[in-house]
Amino acid sequence: MKLRLSILLIATLFLGCKSSQNKTAYDGKSGATKIVNMLHYPQEKHLKNIKQLTFGGDNAEAYWSFDNTKLTFQANTKAWGLECDQIFTINVNDDLSKGQIPQMISTGEGRTTCSYFLPGDSTIIYSSTHLADKACPPVPKKEDYGNKYIWPVYKGFDIFVADTKGNQLKQLTFEPGYDAEPTVSPKGDKIVFTSTRTGDLELFTMNIDGSDVKQLTFELGYDGGAFFSPDGTKLIFRSSRPKTEEEIKEYKDLLAEGLVQPTNMELYTCNVDGSELTKITNLGSANWAPFFHPSGKKVIFSSNHKTKSSFNLFMINVDGTGLEQITWDSVFDAFPMFSPDGKKIVFSSNRNNNGTRDTNLFIADWVE
Repeated sequence: MKLRLSILLIATLFLGCKSSQNKTAYDGKSGATKIVNMLHYPQEKHLKNIKQLTFGGDNAEAYWSFDNTKLTFQANTKAWGLECDQIFTINVNDDLSKGQIPQMISTGEGRTTCSYFLPGDSTIIYSSTHLADKACPPVPKKEDYGNKYIWPVYKGFDIFVADTKGNQLKQLTFEPGYDAEPTVSPKGDKIVFTSTRTGDLELFTMNIDGSDVKQLTFELGYDGGAFFSPDGTKLIFRSSRPKTEEEIKEYKDLLAEGLVQPTNMELYTCNVDGSELTKITNLGSANWAPFFHPSGKKVIFSSNHKTKSSFNLFMINVDGTGLEQITWDSVFDAFPMFSPDGKKIVFSSNRNNNGTRDTNLFIADWVE
């Protein structure tokens, strides 16, 4: 499921900044320098040679192929004739600056999310509602829920396999309810995903062919957005853990309507069998979209714990120490993923969008 925390709300903070001139303003709270229409903020010492890959619309969750040459991602771009998210693939050197439409992987029906290359890079898994309904599912209105930010958990989502030309090959999940957010182990043997098949949002693993499904998490709360460590032995994921009677009731009531409220999430690690579950952040707010550093000893993630009005990328050791800010955007940065060889990073951002609500993909060399 594509989980984009308040992108539109955050983007509206800078709708008035539409000048093509680069503008700077010192932010006394964070120490950051806010720059309008810039690819690279001065404080971003770990990033070099940033390149913008998409140019308009809503583009997110770009994930690398095993050979470091391609990306799969989801997009909702009116100029491409889309009404809601569909899955696409591009080569990392493709130029979409003139409005070219890349190769679609999904069917063009329903709503899709969370695509990932399978071993060999000739096939891709993704989540879709197209079998439940060919139309885009309705988007919940915040005003119906006290203006609280909520995510839909569409029960029509299942997990599918397609080739890189968009030929649909196989359905992997068949259980009633939400099955989505699949990612693949670097070892090429397992898929981790989130499902409501037990009545709660829990993590499961299965073999590449969909067999041998095993439940990993069992506590009440949303467990999702899981990724494997580089050696395939551990998982990193985001989780909500409602504790009070009020929090528990609200969580259950929303889930019964196919919704979650993702404004209070922390990061956890566990072994691939679910053992040694460990909470590694205690920052408050929304900490999400985690991914392992190539060393396997750190995790990069998106968070608004420092300032509620923006999401930036941070990195932390797997033992919860050594928190470091990576990006310094004034609006939204999320969905970071290191290339398998550790040389590059891709992420989604509202930067350099001329004050619009566009979320684009960016790639950069990673500097230790």
